[in-house]
Amino acid sequence: MSEINYYSEEGLKKLKQELRDMERVQRPSITAQIAEARDKGDLSENAEYDAAKEAQGLLEMKISKLKTVLSTARVIDDSDIDPSKAYILSTVKMKNVSNGAEMSYTLVAENEADLKEKKISIESPIGQGLVGKSVGEVADVNTPNGVIHFEIIEISR
Repeated sequence: MSEINYYSEEGLKKLKQELRDMERVQRPSITAQIAEARDKGDLSENAEYDAAKEAQGLLEMKISKLKTVLSTARVIDDSDIDPSKAYILSTVKMKNVSNGAEMSYTLVAENEADLKEKKISIESPIGQGLVGKSVGEVADVNTPNGVIHFEIIEISR
């Protein structure tokens, strides 16, 4: 049995949309490319045909992988989580104690982490340091450059 993957409702919705796009848009597009390349004649010397068949193979592999992920995916139930402490799906505003820089991150499952969207994994060093902390507490985060101290300013959901 595969291990269970936890997602936010939004994250699971994105994965399902990605699968739908692969199956309904990308797959027919590649099939059309293969048919077009096939119509051009000799397949043994047809680079377009080979490239389209390779793209088809890669897409089918991605679809299969995504279906496996979705089959083990579960939505995180945050109804029992204490909102006064930083846990998964919490947005934490914090301040670096040494330089005063403020930042805000949402704690998510490993497979939803995306720094561009300010979503960090609860398994990352910062995530591990923040989990279970309340407003006013200082989180000590172990990094390759040493320990960084972050004061928790605000926690929201």
